[in-house]
Amino acid sequence: MLKQEIIQEKAQLKSRLYLSLARTQTEIAEAQRLRYKVFAEEMGAQLSGTGSLDEDGFDLFCDHLLVRDSHSNQVVGTYRMLNPIKASEAGGYYSAGEFDLSRIEHLLDRTVEVGRACVHKDYRTGGTITMLWAGLAKYMQMHRLEYMIGCASIPMHDGGHTATSLYYRLMDEYMAPVDYRVFPHNPLPVSLLNRNLQAACPPLLKGYLRLGAYICGAPAWDPYFNTADMLVMLPLDRLNPRYATHFLK
Repeated sequence: MLKQEIIQEKAQLKSRLYLSLARTQTEIAEAQRLRYKVFAEEMGAQLSGTGSLDEDGFDLFCDHLLVRDSHSNQVVGTYRMLNPIKASEAGGYYSAGEFDLSRIEHLLDRTVEVGRACVHKDYRTGGTITMLWAGLAKYMQMHRLEYMIGCASIPMHDGGHTATSLYYRLMDEYMAPVDYRVFPHNPLPVSLLNRNLQAACPPLLKGYLRLGAYICGAPAWDPYFNTADMLVMLPLDRLNPRYATHFLK
């Protein structure tokens, strides 16, 4: 009975959620406020924004996906997306600050970069991030984009041993072809860290891999978020058919 009640509660919650693109600076600020709550207050990241907002120079050039709870009108999930035209105006992609993207440069005019994905702690049932992914897929179709890239973060509370172990566990099955490899500017020193831990895959990274994404190389260390970041790439034509049927309607 308890299991059935949990299923019903999740279904009711999902029915209250809806997706939109931020249209005003006020709506973008709502996304930035959620990001601050998750990244700074929960994860302890050192953010560059002011007050209780996570903001940087890329926000002005990005489109921001929002998931709201229709009962409270609260933003409970967000994703930002940087398309090729706006990336050119911004001076490049955010991930270029962490990785040498030379080998995939010829793809970037057909690539959207995603980042700052986060979900309010009370809404992490899977439905919220799935809704964001569906919005991303429709965005890619609308702009005729063929590739998605983004940094998948692994917490480094243990100094990077978990991230190293996870990287070595995933690389055999999910590593991108050599032509799509990137190289971290500030590499995590994986050769000096334990690679044999039983490391759980963070939900967002696990979701990317289930969708069909590649890992494009060794992890970078982001000292501001204190995370190990792996660049992932999802060619739209590799999207898992199970999800393509749902997302690409």
